[in-house]
Amino acid sequence: MNTNSIKERIEQLRNQLNDHNYRYYVLSQPIISDFEYDKLMEQLIQLEKSNPEFYDNNSPSQRVGNDINVEFKQIEHKYPMLSLGNTYSKEELAEFDNRIKKLITESFEYVCELKYDGTSISLTYENGILKQAVTRGDGAVGDDVTLNVKTIKSIPLKLKGNDYSENFIIRGEIFISHKGFEKMNAERINNDEIPFANPRNAASGTLKIQNSSIVAKRPLDCFLYYLLGEKLIFDEHFENLNKAKEWGFKISEYIKKCNSINEVYEFIDYWDTERKNLLFDIDGIVVKVNSLRQQKLLGFTTKSPRWAISYKFKAEQTETKLISIDYQVGRTGAITPVANLEPVQLAGTIVKRASLHNANQISMLDIRIGDYVFVEKGGEIIPKIVGVNTKKRNINSEPVKFIEHCPECGTILIKKESEAAHYCPDESNCPPQIKGKIEHFISRKAMNIDGLGEETIALLFKNELIKNIADLYCLKTEQLNPLERLGEKSANNIIDSIKKSINVPFPRVLYALGIRYVGETVAKKLANYFNSIEKLSNANFEELIEVDEIGDRIAESIILFFKDENNKLIINRLKQEEIQFEIKEGDKIKKSNKLEGLSIVISGTFKKYSRDELKALIEQNGGKNVSSVSSKTSYLLAGENIGPSKLSKAKKLNVKIISEDDFFIMIK
Repeated sequence: MNTNSIKERIEQLRNQLNDHNYRYYVLSQPIISDFEYDKLMEQLIQLEKSNPEFYDNNSPSQRVGNDINVEFKQIEHKYPMLSLGNTYSKEELAEFDNRIKKLITESFEYVCELKYDGTSISLTYENGILKQAVTRGDGAVGDDVTLNVKTIKSIPLKLKGNDYSENFIIRGEIFISHKGFEKMNAERINNDEIPFANPRNAASGTLKIQNSSIVAKRPLDCFLYYLLGEKLIFDEHFENLNKAKEWGFKISEYIKKCNSINEVYEFIDYWDTERKNLLFDIDGIVVKVNSLRQQKLLGFTTKSPRWAISYKFKAEQTETKLISIDYQVGRTGAITPVANLEPVQLAGTIVKRASLHNANQISMLDIRIGDYVFVEKGGEIIPKIVGVNTKKRNINSEPVKFIEHCPECGTILIKKESEAAHYCPDESNCPPQIKGKIEHFISRKAMNIDGLGEETIALLFKNELIKNIADLYCLKTEQLNPLERLGEKSANNIIDSIKKSINVPFPRVLYALGIRYVGETVAKKLANYFNSIEKLSNANFEELIEVDEIGDRIAESIILFFKDENNKLIINRLKQEEIQFEIKEGDKIKKSNKLEGLSIVISGTFKKYSRDELKALIEQNGGKNVSSVSSKTSYLLAGENIGPSKLSKAKKLNVKIISEDDFFIMIK
């Protein structure tokens, strides 16, 4: 065969194998035997091996993976992978429906889909070719698992047709079917390996294996359920999925377009029973507004889209005996009671422990040592005790008395009337709190210090090398070398990573300090509002609650944090290490200074942009987002369905009310 003939034969084989993969793994309609398929694959592999000049990264031969161990790179999601809000009742679904109706005055449709019980994935396609596959991660950043995903035969490496967008993202759920799971576990048992607990854990764990040839041997599958991009063909989510099916994506057939919440209820009722007959696991139903334009109008909260919600089916429940209760101390000093149970099988896993949350929960359940309790998995993931079988109770049993002293340091516990949890107030001397604060400080979303996991922190604390976060910057390689499990290379990596952390920007440093109630989003808002730790630490209560989304509880926590002498000392030590405690000019994405010095409150819904996008524009043009109307407010940016209390207060205080169009004239 001449060169052209070889190239043509390779292309012919690739097209044939891609088509057979699609028919077998997507349509479930194979037209050749496994033997015939294997023969075609062998021929392709041999031709590619003999003619390396025709190598193609997206050839079906690449689905077998390779034996090279690859560390995953961290990739930032172009569109954040937010989690969905959960509901367990039709009443809450009705509330969701009413919220949509208040925010959208025009008619709208819902799309109902099955909520697959697997692990989320985001796929990027360019010119019809799979370019990248990224896990959900923390929603903002995930792992690049492209090599592993290429081994999943139901995911197309090259799309069919030619009417797809030049560049788009499609998201889905990687899972393992019941049949695949049973076969895989049978093989593991035959090989004297520990079987997997359930399909979800098996799918999630497999995707993180750093050897793609091992991944290729696991029966991973994938349903795709959402398209994102600048130039999608349709405005309707439902129509986009149907089009994606034509391109070769595996789209579930169990999707329904609904014109009312009652039709949504019917879909849920049907699948609550019928799910037991599916060939894969689901744990609920996802309800989405169909129109992408309306989705954009509805926007997002900090954690989830306003245009979608997840209805969770009632969790599986079982009965077992309560043996004892332990009390754990968290990073913030909160005491969490944990029940030790007689081991019991529940939703595919062996459950030995379950959270009791707090003293109120124990009292409400009237739970006692030796009781037979009902355990279920909240959202079928986290075990919790939901009741007691009092018919089996020992007549001599006594109610559980919640502990009065910290189980770690002996300090008398405190409990505020407004809160459910008991706390250990000695955060400077209580070992779990100290270690917890350090673990939080070094975490990826905070200072991102590599090489210091939970075990290493415990080792450093045990050897009295660190007692707080500032001590990290005093560590030396020669102190780490002699420690168990730490060689010279690991020690050098830790020290280098600590040194690099001085370049972490102020918003993440503020989050890393671990101020109670100050999460990642709140830290960003505070840092961008006050610009420096000095201004924030000197802010009074009124100034703090002026900040967008900062309420009384957060403001009080911030004031208490900066009053603490130990916290002041630690911050001063960190300053000496040149940690970033102010916003640099280059860190702020600024388009103009047209809103400099102006405080703006946003209320209502808008036609052109979501509220989050408007807030970003205010900051980018030098203004400040404020959560409540006061005499210091410059403008109230009002959309449709504006909150009546904010409107009334703005009129009373003579705060100027502007529309979306007025706002764009101001920043144009």
